[in-house]
Amino acid sequence: MSAAEDPWAFDPPPEHPPDERPTLVQARRTWTPVDLDDVLSGRHETAQATVGARDDGRGLFYPGRMHTVASESEGGKTWMALAAAHHELDAGNAVLYLDFEDDEGGVVGRLLTLGADTAAIRDRFIYMRPEDSVDALGNRDDLQQALSDTKPTLTVLDGVTEAMSLHGLEMKDNTDVARFGQLLPRWIADRGPAVVALDHVVKTQDQRGRYAIGGVHKLNGVNGAAYLLENRHPFGIGVTGRSTIRIAKDRPGQLRRHALPHTSGLHWFADLVVTSHSEKVAAVELAPPAVEKTDNFRPVERMTKIARFLADQGKPLSQRLILTGVGGKRDSGVQALQFLILDGYVSEKTPHELIKPYPPEV
Repeated sequence: MSAAEDPWAFDPPPEHPPDERPTLVQARRTWTPVDLDDVLSGRHETAQATVGARDDGRGLFYPGRMHTVASESEGGKTWMALAAAHHELDAGNAVLYLDFEDDEGGVVGRLLTLGADTAAIRDRFIYMRPEDSVDALGNRDDLQQALSDTKPTLTVLDGVTEAMSLHGLEMKDNTDVARFGQLLPRWIADRGPAVVALDHVVKTQDQRGRYAIGGVHKLNGVNGAAYLLENRHPFGIGVTGRSTIRIAKDRPGQLRRHALPHTSGLHWFADLVVTSHSEKVAAVELAPPAVEKTDNFRPVERMTKIARFLADQGKPLSQRLILTGVGGKRDSGVQALQFLILDGYVSEKTPHELIKPYPPEV
């Protein structure tokens, strides 16, 4: 039987003229000594978060590194990712969006609601909705081609659990988590963009800690930043929704200095505020923590009450016991305790200990 008659036969690869041959990505040999000259000479540059931005211009994500944004359902993680995408499009950059949960109507519709330019979306927003493994058929080649053609600064993976399931991997198995990291997010990050995986947290808040749902390697494998969103006011049409953005991990260490410490151990980096004016118009804010917005303001009365309560008790206490003991509104109590921690009067580590008197003795 000839090759033409054999349905399983492969056609030989086409010949390309020298100037039209496809560029191949060479495999990198990693079991060789790394040249340390740049580090030792001071020429090595520390990674900086330059992708996406808070309202004051502070970046959210590190180029060429992996990140996670995790929250409960409708906690705002997609809004945060699209706010970063909007920022990159406005800056003239491309964005790749791999959607394992929604469809183009939902995602692009939200971008339009935020005021993103239609032409920018058409030309530089690459939307994919995978339905099989990246290694099936020619999928990885297609992905490689899209990355090569558009050179996105940001890649969003919306729906980690669904993406792992699509690849036959178990989210609670750390080996599978690591395998998925190498299979897709790290593979993309190695080609330049900041990769942001949107994930879910466990439903029980007491069991949540710093982790997204599933294997602990989801956090361990992050070499950029991991954010957790805590919803304060629900998002919806005609309402203003708000979530607090906390840093669960910052591998390069450049973000926490622009955040406020918190009793949970997770620094407060920003507030995500989405104000819906109508079904087709919404405004998004990534507001810096209160201390940067209120300059030298301090809730002195509440801070004094907390400090005196800790002094009277004579022992370290949890945030819950402190707030119960001093009474009043919880939010203002949490804020006052955060300022005491920030100013060095109360220990950041929980249970919290009074380090020195407040107000300071004159």
